[in-house]
Amino acid sequence: MFGRLNQLVRHLSRPLPNYVHLSAANPRAGLVHGVTPSTTSSSAMAAERGHGKGLIHTAACLIIGDEVLGGKTVDTNSAYFAKFCFSLGINLKRIEVIADDEDEIVEAARRMSRNYDLVVTSGGIGPTHDDITYQSIARAFNLPLKLHEDAFARMKQLSKPHPSQPNFDWEKPSAALAAKKRMVELPIDDSRPLEDQVVFVDEKLWVPVSVVNGNIHILPGVPSLFQSMLDGLKPRILPRLTDPEGKGVQRILISTPMAESAIAEYLTQLAAKVESKGVKVGSYPRWGKQSNTVTLVGRDIEYMESLVPEVEKAVQGRRVSVEGEDDVEGGDPEAGKLASG
Repeated sequence: MFGRLNQLVRHLSRPLPNYVHLSAANPRAGLVHGVTPSTTSSSAMAAERGHGKGLIHTAACLIIGDEVLGGKTVDTNSAYFAKFCFSLGINLKRIEVIADDEDEIVEAARRMSRNYDLVVTSGGIGPTHDDITYQSIARAFNLPLKLHEDAFARMKQLSKPHPSQPNFDWEKPSAALAAKKRMVELPIDDSRPLEDQVVFVDEKLWVPVSVVNGNIHILPGVPSLFQSMLDGLKPRILPRLTDPEGKGVQRILISTPMAESAIAEYLTQLAAKVESKGVKVGSYPRWGKQSNTVTLVGRDIEYMESLVPEVEKAVQGRRVSVEGEDDVEGGDPEAGKLASG
């Protein structure tokens, strides 16, 4: 009996696992949608270190909206973000499209914030009932929604009255005013500097970028606004890149008349050869065209340039500036079908 008691005492005297200490110090570092604390301890520690201040290596994009999933709206924002990341040398790892569903947004926001250095969301921040991005992401990180007075003042100053609301009064309580205020009621973490959470990237826009948990950037879904505000974030992002000058990744295009299956073995060998240099080899069929495209992508442009003559010879092609520049007008479309495979 005493032996069992001694074993129990020794067991209880052992140091607690890291995740237990974290959960006790911070309730938000505990369970996340069924994931056990032991699997989320490293991510919780990343959040507690002030996630969003370190170097940016990876990124993710979350497109929110029933209209995208229903085919009513075509998503162009993720493509713009992909080009933005590529130009800066940021490794875009994931793009997701989800519904205007609070549980979906909560789960995705937590997971993406945990897994990637830079997260951008698009959509769901308007005045209507289905615009629930702010409230959902606030819930994801146990934050209150607070009226941002500066954003509200900018809204009043820069917004133009809608023809359907000729008698709208900014000072008189109304359903319309409450709806407008929803767009400037933002998730606010009192433990973080406010200037790090609400960012105005254009003096001509009242819409702020709401930054949550240090790395989630909430942007509108309107493509012109999304693009303008994303570009406005660039000065804040550049200092956190491994390449502060923002030269980013380079891409070399080589057009080939050969079928993918005919060059597959060579490209496999080439990919293995250049992997240690951080270069990726890609192959892209162009259905109905006379040529396919081989790409070299990486940062070491001198090394990549040295590969061009070899690749051109192996695939019987030539380097091009843009895909399709060597297409022949009125060519045989069947040739392109053959080249594709």
